[in-house]
This record gives sequence, C-alpha cells and structure tokens, in this order.
Amino acid sequence: MKTFVRDFAARCGVAAGMLAATLVLGATCAVAPAQAADAYPSKPIRIIVPVAAGGTVDMVARLVAKGLSEELHQSVIVENKPGASGLLGTREVARAPADGYTLLAVANTFVSAPQFVPDAGYDPIADFAPITQTCQIPMVLVAHPSVPQQTVKALIERARAHPGEVSYASSGVGSTGYIAAELFSKQAGVKMLSVSYKGNSQALTDLVGGQVMIMFDQVSTSGTYVKAGKLKALGVTTTTRSKLLPDVPTIAEAGLPGFEDDTFNAILAPAGTPAPVVAKLHDVIAKVLQRPDTADVLAKQGIEVKPSASPEAFGAILKHAVDKYRAIDHETAPAKS
Repeated sequence: MKTFVRDFAARCGVAAGMLAATLVLGATCAVAPAQAADAYPSKPIRIIVPVAAGGTVDMVARLVAKGLSEELHQSVIVENKPGASGLLGTREVARAPADGYTLLAVANTFVSAPQFVPDAGYDPIADFAPITQTCQIPMVLVAHPSVPQQTVKALIERARAHPGEVSYASSGVGSTGYIAAELFSKQAGVKMLSVSYKGNSQALTDLVGGQVMIMFDQVSTSGTYVKAGKLKALGVTTTTRSKLLPDVPTIAEAGLPGFEDDTFNAILAPAGTPAPVVAKLHDVIAKVLQRPDTADVLAKQGIEVKPSASPEAFGAILKHAVDKYRAIDHETAPAKS
C-alpha cells in the first residue's frame, strides 16, 4: 500500500503523506454510516403517538414498540401527545433531532391535515423520513337502520335526486371519515351534508341514535354495531372485502366502480435521519409486524398487516396520498359539541 501511494503521488505531483491521509479519510467516511447503523440503538427510543391512548394508532404503536424492544434489545417507549387533531405531537417529532431516537406513529390524518388546516406547522413530505406503513384498515359505509336505501347504488340515486339531503357524520374536516365521504361524493357526482363532530365516538353515537344518516368509519369500530343490528353496512372502501364483514360488498362492486379508500397507519422519523438507520428500522418493524403474535392481534380487529417493501416505497404512498387529498374541494362544516 505504501509503495502504491508513493508511486501514485509521484505521478500526480502530490505529497505522499497528504494522499495517504485523503485515502484514509475517504475510507473512514464510507464505513461511518454502516457503523452508525450497527451501533444503533445505544439508548431508549421514543415513539410519539399524536392522539389519545386507546385508538388504533396507539394500539399498533404499542405492538410495534414491544416488538422493537425485543428485537433491538433496547427500551422503546410510547408517549401519547394529543392535541390540535394530532398536530402538536407531529410538530414535536418534525423538530426533534434526526438521529432515529424519536419516531412518529400516524394514520392518514397526518397527510390530510396540512391540506385542510391552515398553518398545520409541518410538511408531511419535506419534514419527515418515511420508514414504513404498518397496516391498512378497511373503512365501511354504514347507515342508520331507518335509512330506506339498502345499497350503495340506491343511496347515490337518492343523493343525486335530493342534493344536500343525505347527511354524513365525521370527526371533522380532514379526518379519515370526512376524506372518504368527500371522495365518494366527488366520484359519484353528488352533494351531501357534512356534519362534523369533535371526536369519532361522538359522531358514531349520533349515527346510532339516528341524528345523522350515514358515516364512513373504520371496520374495527363500526363492525360491532353492524353485527348487533344497530347499523347497516352498505359497502367497504377497499378493493377486496373485509374479513371482519365478509358478507358486505365493496363500494366498487355495490354501485360505484373504481372507488377505493382506506386508512393506513405508519411510522416515520424526522427528515435527515441517516438512511442506514431508517433502513434498519424498516426491516425490524416489518419483521415485528409479520410475527404471528402481532398479526393475530390486529387481524381480530379487522386490521391487515401491510409493511412497505422499503422506505422509498412508503414515500411513494405518501406522495400519492398528498396528491389525492389536494384534489378534494372542501368546505369547513360546523362542529357539533
């Protein structure tokens, strides 16, 4: 090696010592990222959940945290930081050090909020490093039993004949239920009445009570009411039927061809997190999600485990979601207390 450096330096007119130092520095820089990934994690990891405990995002985050802790042999702590429809916790992670020790667990609202909320305080693409999608949760179009229409096709016909008469409940502008309803309205060419609530549970309570007519809700929460006969399911929003409600057709096959919308959960890190660390987190989280003990818990809730093939693949999903939400014409609906 010394002979090579001396001969090469002579041909280039460079001091041998300087060239040797340059080669060593280059080699050191090349292996530094790999070494950083090998050493990671060397301290506890935090997963911020920007919504209250007890929901789907929280449940999935805790399953991921448990598995990560076991696989990485390091403490992984879930911290719920609700507020401002998930904006507070999300902003905190966007501003956290990009070292892989502060992660964010989210659902679709993470992508849709900046499209509907002025000054959301973050950009879902520019401010975060995508790690992986964790799961997909089918949504279902449910109606109060008093609604006479029994199919999606019949409901669309009524909405077309009586613009603004069909009322739908949601937990606010930009929420997953609101997005699904607006996509449905846009594709069907109908105008429905948006009734916003301060939370999903309040919206569901009023739907069961008959104060509103329909709602797009996650199968994991509305499925119980459907099976009890308190609500009727007209169609699921995914391209295939839900295992939790196998007798309910997809909306696409029930009257609105091509319709698709579902809720995804995901894990992200602050933008600038080293790529080897992101790749390591992706691989370990995917392994955790595919463990039978994790998949079985989620399957019982009608939740499909679906990790992304790579961080880049998940990044493409995020960009597609941003474009989809930007295409929605929206008006702020009054919230009910």
